[in-house]
Amino acid sequence: MATKEEILESIANMSVLEVSSLIKMMEEKFGVVAAAAAAGPAAAVVAEAVEEPTEFNVILVSCDPTKKIAAIKEVRALTGLGLKEAKDLVEAGNAVIKESVSKADAEAIKEKLVAASCAVEIKPVD
Repeated sequence: MATKEEILESIANMSVLEVSSLIKMMEEKFGVVAAAAAAGPAAAVVAEAVEEPTEFNVILVSCDPTKKIAAIKEVRALTGLGLKEAKDLVEAGNAVIKESVSKADAEAIKEKLVAASCAVEIKPVD
């Protein structure tokens, strides 16, 4: 059987999400609730860190000037904007292409824009 120190070291090497999952499993197994207030400030920090954002903004940072036409076409397809508006977004840089989309959708949009030689950021919605 592992010692308390070994168990503690194993937990220390886990990600925050893994620790959260472990806590839920322990709550179910032992029929208890791990309250952040009862566990102290460290548990409150872990509880805050577990909350992962669900909505993201996709931001076109820049575009390769030699591939600008492909980028404009992709922005038009993603946003439904007209040619001039899409061109203005691509040329301006640091433009929000999509707001408040799921992480999966944001990643799919990013892939399409990167394929069109664009630099893209995904930022969580505040």
